[in-house]
Parts: sequence; structure tokens; C-alpha cells
Amino acid sequence: MLVKNRLITGDAVEKIAELPDNHFQLIIADPPYFQVLLGEQWDNQWKSPEAYLTWTMKWVQACRDKLRDDGLFYIFGQLGKREHTWLHACSMICRELAYHDMIVWDRAVGYNERYDSFTPQYEMALAVKKANDAKPWFDKDAVRVPYDEDIIAGYLKDKRYKDMDRRREHLRKGKYATNILRVPSLKGNSKEKIGHPSQKPIKLIEMLVESSSREGDWVLDPFIGSGTTAEACERLGRKWIGIEIDPAYAEIAKQRIAALKTLDRQTLF
Repeated sequence: MLVKNRLITGDAVEKIAELPDNHFQLIIADPPYFQVLLGEQWDNQWKSPEAYLTWTMKWVQACRDKLRDDGLFYIFGQLGKREHTWLHACSMICRELAYHDMIVWDRAVGYNERYDSFTPQYEMALAVKKANDAKPWFDKDAVRVPYDEDIIAGYLKDKRYKDMDRRREHLRKGKYATNILRVPSLKGNSKEKIGHPSQKPIKLIEMLVESSSREGDWVLDPFIGSGTTAEACERLGRKWIGIEIDPAYAEIAKQRIAALKTLDRQTLF
């Protein structure tokens, strides 16, 4: 029987194979991007794009069997002059699983200024499902974006609406999120940063968890890093399994979850 809320230290391909098939409603993967973080050994361990793509398909294929028929699988990546390998990865992944969507993470601020092109400001998450005829579970209401008060006031002046109380209630729920998610990236002085160079904001991961899983569902993160997916699942009542090959990052994630549980106990008592 699979133990919930567990961090496994080891190689992703090997450890994924040990998990039960057709079990996870949601898989969120933030793998090494390949030669993006030039100072990190784990992002430069492959001698060629071909070697990186071969490795990518091994862990993607391993994850495919673990996904439920109505589940979604998000895979983060990045485009750029060095990072164009991501285009080939997307194409290869969509031969193994069915394309569902491409999420754009708008980081809100640019990075790596360039002299001959626009400043990059986004990363991406390829969303795939198990088969073309699969119907993934998705909750649009879970990720509504609030309207500004001025916009609400403007809409309420429209005399075409007969039931203004119902119209006001609808507006208060916010608008449906698009597939461009604007969540500011974490800066060096962010209180959320805990020691991982490519840590994703908790708000971004929570949007994926809330929209693509239900309370009590199982979520898998094969590259859990600093533990952001684990924290999101803990906060939102999902069962999670995380895998991390680097013992140092695994320890950071464990401490993060332990601190969260201590905070929850202090809040309760």
C-alpha cells in the first residue's frame, strides 16, 4: 500500500517504476531544463541535446503509466537561444501522450537582457493527457482571477442586466483564468526562497493543483526539488509523492514540510 505524503530520495526513472500504475490524478514535473543554469552540475550533466532528450523520454514514459485515465501531466520547460531543446522535447512527448494545452507562466519581470531581441519573461508548462480520447478532470472555478473593484463597479452600471444581485455575485467570483498565468517569479530576497536556484512560486503550483485535482487525490512530483509541490498539496488536502535525487535538496524539502506541519499545529492549538 502506497504511503501518502512521502519524499523518496533517488533516481526518478528508477523510483517512478516502483509506484502503482493508473494511480495519480496529477503529475507536476519541473525537470532540469538542459544547460540553462550553467553553474549547476545537475543541469549540465548531458553531453548533447540528444542525450538529454533520451533521458527525458525515459522518465516521461515511466510517468505515463502512473497517470490516471482522467489525469493531467504538466511538464515545465523554457525557450531561448540555448533552451530551444525544449521544442524537440515537446514534440517527442506528444508522441507518447496526447497534447492537452500549453500553459505560459508569465514571470511578471524579465531576465537575461539581450541586445538583439526582446527580454524573456516567461516559462512554459506542457499539459498532456494519457490518450486522445481521455477526458481530464478540471475545475475552472478553482482558479478564478478577481476583478478590480473599479471594473466591477463599471459592469454593475450596465442596465441590460435585470438581476443585479446575481450579476454582482458572478463578478465577485472573478473571471476564469486563461492559459497565461501571471505569477511573479521569486527574487533572491523573497521570504519564500529556501535554497533552490529554480524554485517555482507556491501560488503557481497551487493553481495547477487546485484546478487539476480534487481534495484527497494523489499527486506525483518526480523532481520535487525544494518541495513546492509538497507544500501546495499539504495546504490543499492532496496526497503527494515526491522524488528527489539530490540528498541536499531532499533535506531542504523535508525541513520545509516539517516546518509547515509545525505551523499548522501552532495554528490549531
